Amino acid sequence: MTKPITDNPQFYLTAPAPCPYLPDQEERKVFTHLVGERAGFLNDVLTHGGFRRSQNIAYRPACDTCRACTSVRILVDEFDYTRSLRRVRNAGSAYVGRQGPPTPSTEQYDLFRTYLATRHGDGGMADMRLLDYALMIEDTHVDTLVIEYRRRAGNRPDLAEEDRGEGPLVAAALTDVLSDGLSMVYSFFDTEIRHFSFGTYLILDHIERARRMGLPYVYLGYWVPGSKKMEYKTRFQPQEHLGPQGWIRTNGS
Repeated sequence: MTKPITDNPQFYLTAPAPCPYLPDQEERKVFTHLVGERAGFLNDVLTHGGFRRSQNIAYRPACDTCRACTSVRILVDEFDYTRSLRRVRNAGSAYVGRQGPPTPSTEQYDLFRTYLATRHGDGGMADMRLLDYALMIEDTHVDTLVIEYRRRAGNRPDLAEEDRGEGPLVAAALTDVLSDGLSMVYSFFDTEIRHFSFGTYLILDHIERARRMGLPYVYLGYWVPGSKKMEYKTRFQPQEHLGPQGWIRTNGS
């Protein structure tokens, strides 16, 4: 059940629900619809204010007793590879990502289902059917891409955009293009690929895509201190965290 926020009827507040990240906490979200000609502009403004997009909804946490969720964005031009991240980048060069419009496919859905069963079997998305998945991908009124990753067909990492890849789909990312960055909405991958972290590689690939596009940020969504699920986000430095005083630069967790 939801109820409107009385001083701004276009925004709504969800009822309390168990927090998926911290024990003994309840979450609430404030949300609004992203539709019409101004949806892209509104998505930009709200993302800068700590919102995330899901289909045609923009939301952010509005919990009664907790303020742990922190919006995170990577500083693309200053991003520095650590030794371990260079290893991931080098291993990931065997794959190529090809970007296209937000069009769902059964191949994507099959990989998505396997990913959820392996990594998030008890999560809120575990019971999503093909139609639900299709809506997640294509129900957007903003500038959105789907990037599909397959094994590289050639031997030239510098020709990644020309190389369409070959073989089965191994990963996909749903990504919004903002005026100042790329926002990673959702991504999933083949969890049988274990010789390196494909999830980490997807973020590194988005950093390089943003760099080529001249965009200064990659938005990672929320980081929750104390949640092991979110620890990986602190690997990508430097970054900025959104707080009461705005976006503040940090060089570590």
